[in-house]
Amino acid sequence: MKRKKAAALLLYKRQPSATEAHAARCYNRAAMYARKLQVEVVIAGERRPCPLEWLDSFCMRNFTGAAEFDDTLPTGEGTLEASFRVEPARLAAALAEWLTKRGKGNGRPVEVHIRES
Repeated sequence: MKRKKAAALLLYKRQPSATEAHAARCYNRAAMYARKLQVEVVIAGERRPCPLEWLDSFCMRNFTGAAEFDDTLPTGEGTLEASFRVEPARLAAALAEWLTKRGKGNGRPVEVHIRES
């Protein structure tokens, strides 16, 4: 009897509702924003991609009050997607200041360079 119930459960597959299907399309896209940016940090003369952890912390917990930074999505080490409302120069300056204040430069200022990829 247990086998029949297990087989019946395997055969039953619920179709997603229209809302669930729409949400899946919206949040599982390969690209969220139109702009793809490369973010590099320079610390003590060493240039490297900005770590994903730093980008994620800045973009998700940013308290500058600047709405333009709400339209950013870190996608990997040194990569970020952003809307056209985001000004790369302003984002670079704010991120550099934020990283320096949090000691990511080990007592030295952190420079941030952002370019479109």
